[in-house]
Amino acid sequence: MRFSGIARCGLVTAGIVLTSLPVQARQQPPAPQQTGEQLYRTACATCHGPDGKGSPRSVVGFDAPLPDFSDCSFATGEPDPDWFAVVHEGGPVRALDRHMPAFGDALLPDDIRLAISHIRTFCTDPAWPQGDLNLPRAFFTEKAFPENEAVWTMAVTGRREQSFESHLIYEHRLGARNQIELVAPIAANQGAAGDWSRGLGDVALAFKRTLHASMRRGQISAAGLEVILPTGDEASGLGNGYTVFEPFAMWGQALPRNSFLQLHAGVELPSDSSAPREGFVRSALGTTIAADRGFGRAWSPQVEVLWARPEGGSSEWDIVPQLQVTLSKLQHVMIAAGVRVPITQRDDRRRQALVYLLWDWFDGGFLEFWK
Repeated sequence: MRFSGIARCGLVTAGIVLTSLPVQARQQPPAPQQTGEQLYRTACATCHGPDGKGSPRSVVGFDAPLPDFSDCSFATGEPDPDWFAVVHEGGPVRALDRHMPAFGDALLPDDIRLAISHIRTFCTDPAWPQGDLNLPRAFFTEKAFPENEAVWTMAVTGRREQSFESHLIYEHRLGARNQIELVAPIAANQGAAGDWSRGLGDVALAFKRTLHASMRRGQISAAGLEVILPTGDEASGLGNGYTVFEPFAMWGQALPRNSFLQLHAGVELPSDSSAPREGFVRSALGTTIAADRGFGRAWSPQVEVLWARPEGGSSEWDIVPQLQVTLSKLQHVMIAAGVRVPITQRDDRRRQALVYLLWDWFDGGFLEFWK
């Protein structure tokens, strides 16, 4: 998410023209034949400027700097529903600057959407995927959208020979379509004799590039490579003892009624010729439900189906029901919980309880935008 720029810059989908009108006039919606550009010039351009770069203080009358809609890194990151919420309800609905007035009583919903569609045109580089294709994160199915996130995942396994595994994940977007990722696992395993092994696992580095993004079709695809390094202690069960190369591909599809489908497939190629290769396919199907007429907390229930097959072995199937919930008003901090349930080889594989905490650090500080 990128709306912290709105908070920092005091997003004002300008209301000087509308707020200066008499109350009776403000209650009259613009003529339905108006285009998005006409609506923008009438309701927004006084503050945001005809070019979308923001008007000077001498025009707007306050010191908070205005956002630059022509800056693609800012303007493309958020989905249309978030822009709609801020325009309809005003900045405070997302814990943003109070200078952003609410236009819900002055503009029809379709007119707000038309104005937003015109704002989208200020970014002239089509390489930047739109935030509507940034689908909710699942536990195992990676998404194709490039992100700036920090994620802390935790998995607890079994009653006997228990294990606890935590991953610290840092994702950094590079330009329009590239992303680098660092994964640092910290694990604790209980052996058959009851003794525990604790420490750093095998650290992973990954690169991902979005290959295709289409708002018209609601589709996005990406490919990349992850390298898992032998940093964990193999003798303690914390690492493999060899490097693993993992080429992968991802695909996402936005579905009607705020639903979505994501796929993630790849193959694990160990540097040790005696270790088996493994192929995998992961999928996630879910939907998003927003509270408070669509302007409040977002709930995203989803279910993952996981398949993996080691070379010379049998297929392993798992199902992972889960729920993601936004915590901050800006929706840049989220939490999710789920359980991984083995469908095959149930005697050898145990259930895992899963939790993650996600912080979209590009939007702002972890403690910002909560009220």
